[in-house]
Amino acid sequence: MKTNVFKEDIRVVVNMEEWQILRKSLVGTWKHKSAENVLKLRVFGGDLTDPRRVRILLNYLTGSGFRIGVIDSAEIREFRDIVRCQYKKLKSQL
Repeated sequence: MKTNVFKEDIRVVVNMEEWQILRKSLVGTWKHKSAENVLKLRVFGGDLTDPRRVRILLNYLTGSGFRIGVIDSAEIREFRDIVRCQYKKLKSQL
């Protein structure tokens, strides 16, 4: 039986070695490498059809650093909007 990634505990969803390596590589780099980091996230997300990857990205891009504006750029806002839209689309297809 396939699990519903949208209802799964986020700790289980993010338990992906590829994501953990990427996430750790982004720590402390947003101030000087915002566009490069967004590109890395885009590569991780691919065509944004994998619900798990989309949920991981939305969870990350709506985290506290982004929410309070410590981490912010036009590229981030644009990509977050794309991911948010895709998340809603995938979730509605269940």
